[in-house]
Amino acid sequence: MPPTYRNPKQIGGIFIAKLIVTEKPSVAMSYAKVLGVHGRQDGYLEGSGYIVSWCVGHLVELAPPSAYGEQYVEWSITDLPILPQKWQYLVSASTKKQFSVLKKLMHRADVDTVVNSCDSGREGELIFRYLYEYIGCATPFDRLWISSLTDKAIREGLERIESGNKYDNLYYAAQARSEADWLVGINGTQALSVAAGRGTYSVGRVQTPTLAMVCKRFWENRRFTPEPVHQLHFTTSSVSVNEVVKFSSMEKWKNKEEATTLYNKVKEQMCATIVKVEKKEKVENPPLLYDLTTLQKEANTKHGFTAEQTLELVQKLYEAKLVTYP
Repeated sequence: MPPTYRNPKQIGGIFIAKLIVTEKPSVAMSYAKVLGVHGRQDGYLEGSGYIVSWCVGHLVELAPPSAYGEQYVEWSITDLPILPQKWQYLVSASTKKQFSVLKKLMHRADVDTVVNSCDSGREGELIFRYLYEYIGCATPFDRLWISSLTDKAIREGLERIESGNKYDNLYYAAQARSEADWLVGINGTQALSVAAGRGTYSVGRVQTPTLAMVCKRFWENRRFTPEPVHQLHFTTSSVSVNEVVKFSSMEKWKNKEEATTLYNKVKEQMCATIVKVEKKEKVENPPLLYDLTTLQKEANTKHGFTAEQTLELVQKLYEAKLVTYP
């Protein structure tokens, strides 16, 4: 049976519907199954008093510099920095069809509530809010927040839907991140490319400092000059068990003669005195569940997967309800 979240009601002979907007088509199918929605239409499903539709990633995005004036079509150092007083948005050509579907659904007279069911996170919040505001939707919206696509998780999430306004601060944080990326990327890329005089040199809030760290480490490795060091090693038979105990000096010497002198002293005496023993108890907590970053690191180390390959695999597992949202 479908959950009891605001069961469909009838006003003046018209059934009032709830519009549920997900981030991906596959997720929409999972919601539709739980809600008993089987009527497949072009870009959405409808039935049982519900309409389930989906975004295709970012339907609405920040517009490029050319949207702020013809002078920004060609790159010029005199036009920098580009600091929009009022942000402009656009719908990419590849997503216009689904955008039109959602626009019509959000303005339907029989829809009394829109439910933001995009992924539970900052980016999912941004995807829905940009769409909602760009369309100019005035219908109240709620927020469905779940981290698993099992039928049970969906049912429980539908029963505890909250007002969308509760997540305003998350949206503001996502919006600030998006606009900061635009400002750094657009201005930095143009400034560096114009200064270089040829080619395009991409600059980004995350990619550039990350690339700088990689390059720094690369040059440290290339410029490293190995120096030989000398360390004392000796072994002795264990008194209590039939094993050989190995010892190594904590100190290392660049001067081989100094290390050799000390080694000969130990060899001459054929004995060593233990002057200090330390014993410590260490409490080690069980490892936490994987987050996406940790999983990407381990998948790369053990299997050579790229971060993108791991993300794609985890997404497929998530849609198959084998893992929770990473």
